[in-house]
Amino acid sequence: MTHWFHRNPLKATAPVSFNFYGVASSPAANKICNDLKMARARLLEMFTDLTCTPEIMKNATDAYFSLLQGFIVSLDGTTQENKMRFFQNFKWTDTLQGNAPSAQQDAVFELASMAFNVALWYTKFASRLAGKENVTEAEAKEVHKSLKTAAGIFKHLKEAYIPRLITPAEKGRDLEARVIDTFIVQCQAEAQEVTIARAIELKHNASLIAALSFETANFYQKADHTLNTLEPDYSSKWRKYLQLKQHFYMAYAYCYHGQTLLASDKCGEAIRSLQEAEKCYSRAEALCKEYRQTKGPGSTAKPSEQLFFLKLGALIKNTLEKCQRENGFIYFHKVPAEAPQLELKASYGLAEPVPFEFPPLSDQCSPQVYATFDLTKGPKDEKAKPKQEEEVKPVKEPDLKPQKDTGCVIS
Repeated sequence: MTHWFHRNPLKATAPVSFNFYGVASSPAANKICNDLKMARARLLEMFTDLTCTPEIMKNATDAYFSLLQGFIVSLDGTTQENKMRFFQNFKWTDTLQGNAPSAQQDAVFELASMAFNVALWYTKFASRLAGKENVTEAEAKEVHKSLKTAAGIFKHLKEAYIPRLITPAEKGRDLEARVIDTFIVQCQAEAQEVTIARAIELKHNASLIAALSFETANFYQKADHTLNTLEPDYSSKWRKYLQLKQHFYMAYAYCYHGQTLLASDKCGEAIRSLQEAEKCYSRAEALCKEYRQTKGPGSTAKPSEQLFFLKLGALIKNTLEKCQRENGFIYFHKVPAEAPQLELKASYGLAEPVPFEFPPLSDQCSPQVYATFDLTKGPKDEKAKPKQEEEVKPVKEPDLKPQKDTGCVIS
């Protein structure tokens, strides 16, 4: 399932030297600046390192964020803003906006932007792991956990840090509410996909699979609707992905709901449910083609080529034929004109974001060291703010090599 998930590109950023000239007026203050520069560079390297694991990523993020908070958290015993918060300029691209960067002279902007990239890394790690030839149970759990971790990071940024920005994010930028809300819901939906694959593999009750599929389809619909007021030239491709996943899981819901109805001797209603599953599946196939043909940011998923996708088409066809045979021999039920209204609630398996907290402040960032940062000794002319049209070099992300598709079997 190498190309099952759509992924937007990583954010790119301009290098930051943290060279504060005379402002860092003690060896300890200079060491913080030097450590910040190295920790930031290492974390940026980890985003494209295929050997990076969640444990390595956590160590790299903790090292950087524990120091960066020394420029955000109040260290002088007052409620005033940290004097270093607005000293350094930071520049980041946005996942939907190409190479045109946003720039803010604000350490909270840096914290939110870098953490956003960390969350994106977790989604890409999950995608790579899910693309392996034979996914073990432990790896499937890691995929599930990584997607929920990403959702938790996005959610924490939305609730605790983005509201603190002095300059609100512009429409369609990553830190804008619609974009970050879509990422949260998409991560939850994709985590539930892992649960559904597991439930199918273990032949769980059809009613549970139908309910989980219905809830997952609703998540994808919610994510799609969240983007509907953004410009089509950069949101259409992402929306097509969300729509095809919505119809795919609605097909699953109607298919397994049909099995539940047949088991309850409601053969006519089962046939109608499976006919609706066929419709949703056909719409998902059509949307796959539209998605591939739509230009926009991000990697192009190829869901219609995956066994997990193809197996559903065969399952719907075979189950519908079975119901029609049974109805012709045993039940003789009238097939309703209207599709059944799905009012399914999953009692188990719903994915919630894993709560996220930034690491505690580094021991290096003491009030005594903080006092040795002297803003009066900085350069007098403000050269820090770059021109907005200046481009930041895009991140060169590693290519995903397709593996043999085993139909999402969890061994």
